[in-house]
Amino acid sequence: MKKMTCRQLGGACDLEFRAESFDEMATLSKNHGMEMFEQGDEAHLQAMMQMRTLMQEPGAMKEWFMAKKKEFEALPDEA
Repeated sequence: MKKMTCRQLGGACDLEFRAESFDEMATLSKNHGMEMFEQGDEAHLQAMMQMRTLMQEPGAMKEWFMAKKKEFEALPDEA
């Protein structure tokens, strides 16, 4: 089990997510982002705008995703 924060995953807060795989971590982050979007959380909306800008550059989102996956894989397992 590894942990990352919303902020580490491109978000706007220090909420911690715990997951066994990066795909699971990405899903937890995505679900949190959708919840924050529905609540109209300004900090998260700004983070989403930055991600949207990143997605417009060819290959940039894939590079970002791979870098975050590598960061996840380098984290120590927690007990």
